[in-house]
Amino acid sequence: MKEILIYSTNWCRYCDLAKRFFDNKGWKYKEINIEHLGWDRSKLLEVGKATTVPQIVIDGEPIGGYDDLIKRFNA
Repeated sequence: MKEILIYSTNWCRYCDLAKRFFDNKGWKYKEINIEHLGWDRSKLLEVGKATTVPQIVIDGEPIGGYDDLIKRFNA
């Protein structure tokens, strides 16, 4: 089973879409809410590819955001 991390915020529509994508696939993920951690968006560059949310990491590999996720798995 893949280790999936989703770095998100409370208000992010694309974060919700990414979680729904994984739920529909039956893939488990861990959500990391950067607001709860008090992270500044620049901290996302340490774990992902951009300062936007969501940032998705699968098995230690930064995938990017929701659009990148869809391109990768629905192509």
